[in-house]
Amino acid sequence: MEIIIKPILTEKMTAQGEKLNRYGFIVDGRANKLQIRNAVEQMYNVVVTDVNTINRKGKVKSRYTKQGLLVGRTNNIKKAIVTLKAGDTIDFYSNI
Repeated sequence: MEIIIKPILTEKMTAQGEKLNRYGFIVDGRANKLQIRNAVEQMYNVVVTDVNTINRKGKVKSRYTKQGLLVGRTNNIKKAIVTLKAGDTIDFYSNI
């Protein structure tokens, strides 16, 4: 199971990374906090002090077409906000 799907690179998360040493990731919905902590520590060689998770339900979307009303749903997403030890950082832009 691939735990970390992708990092969250928004203005808010970038500001938290600079000031509070917190970074966000979109993770597998079945992953728990211990698995997320181990995956981040192995992938980025840092020490994780805290992991907070957020489960976001997918929105219901509908649109009108020639065939009638189409109703669907976006995917559910699980986010993890990871706090690192003081002095550790993650540079997402180093290999661009």
